Amino acid sequence: MTATAPTIEELEAQQARLTLPHFTHDDAWRLGTLLVDLARERRAPVAIDIHRGPQQLFHCALPGSSADNDAWIDRKRRVVERYAESSLLVGTRFRAKGKSFDTDSRLDPDHYAAHGGSFPLTVTGVAGVIGTVTVSGLPQLEDHALVVEALERFIAGL
Repeated sequence: MTATAPTIEELEAQQARLTLPHFTHDDAWRLGTLLVDLARERRAPVAIDIHRGPQQLFHCALPGSSADNDAWIDRKRRVVERYAESSLLVGTRFRAKGKSFDTDSRLDPDHYAAHGGSFPLTVTGVAGVIGTVTVSGLPQLEDHALVVEALERFIAGL
């Protein structure tokens, strides 16, 4: 899978259209297993995480991933929780202004990473972000693209 860097407008459009009609524990399982299936098809050495609020509903570490991927998941997820936007969008906004997230956000880079791979979960009719879906283990654009593809397929199957 080769990914090209999406624009701010493309990233905003993804978030606008990838809104869920509902999100239950069973939905987290289905989305998580869909991500696992996609990653296995590609032999992607990733870790996958789904949170609803502070509760982790799904986690899987595929062969080739490591504890470092879990740390990246936590750092990317915190960006989504703080900014209510995908971690790639947040990083892209900083770069578009000629700034570095690591230095200019004034947040501890040991706890926050504005790298692609974490995406906000939003539900139609519910204000705000209700959770996150995160992948770590590939280059950041590929992590992001894998999450977006899974959400598109998941929503199409609802």
